Amino acid sequence: MKTEQVAKQTVGVIGAGVMGVGVAQNLAELGQEVVLVDVSPSILQQAEAQIRQNLRFRGMFDRSARVDPDAVMSHIQFTLAYEELRRVDFVVENVTEKWEVKRPVFKTLDEVCRAEVIFAVNTSCVSITKVGGVTKRPAQVIGMHFMNPVPQKTLVEIIRGFHTSDETVERSKAFLRGMGKDCVVVNDLPGFVSNRILMLTINEAAFVVQDQVATAEDVDTIFKGCLEHKMGPLETADLIGLDTILLSLEVLCESYGDPKFRPCPLLRKMVDAGLLGRKSGRGFHLYEV
Repeated sequence: MKTEQVAKQTVGVIGAGVMGVGVAQNLAELGQEVVLVDVSPSILQQAEAQIRQNLRFRGMFDRSARVDPDAVMSHIQFTLAYEELRRVDFVVENVTEKWEVKRPVFKTLDEVCRAEVIFAVNTSCVSITKVGGVTKRPAQVIGMHFMNPVPQKTLVEIIRGFHTSDETVERSKAFLRGMGKDCVVVNDLPGFVSNRILMLTINEAAFVVQDQVATAEDVDTIFKGCLEHKMGPLETADLIGLDTILLSLEVLCESYGDPKFRPCPLLRKMVDAGLLGRKSGRGFHLYEV
């Protein structure tokens, strides 16, 4: 999909982890102004270094994608201060999938941001209706489930909460077109479409490894060779982050009360051991960091 020319705007990106970095980079490359907020100075420093590295690496392997890293970085303000969001036109939230973390973030955003600002929740499992319920603008709260790595993915899952207005949906579609992305709009139940199905697949793949039916390598090879998936389920888990997978399964298990979402004990053990996937150098597979 071609990027649609849209008016310049300032976007608040909340959370400077993997997803926040991807969203901020994608926006800044297109000349949009970004206010990237996190509670940790070290995480913000890591985010700045990661974006610069992403831009250099992409330019090395794809000449058509070369950009001036300094020019891109000039569009991103890294800050600890939520007060800087008073001037933003749109917000994309990317904090961890823990309700006790998300809830106060949205209460703060509601107090700081102008009344017309839309809050896009970049979540894989948390109810959009539940998020909207802690704000005074539930009609302007919408799910916007980006996939990793954000700059390279062209489709986004949009989730309409119970109170999400048609205007919010249309403004969100236009926002995504400005990022060069298409979208599919779905209704709000935890996990939506992509993760309600994907988390079951990843979890069962982990059980297969735990039960010694096959190695992680063989599981992924079968999915790629027999089913023609670009990545196997355990490679996908490593890319997302095993800690994020575990949190998502816990949210789904609690939300539906259905034991089919019970996290695999091996998955929980790996997270406890710090084997989180690509970002830690080891998950179901080994990586260079």
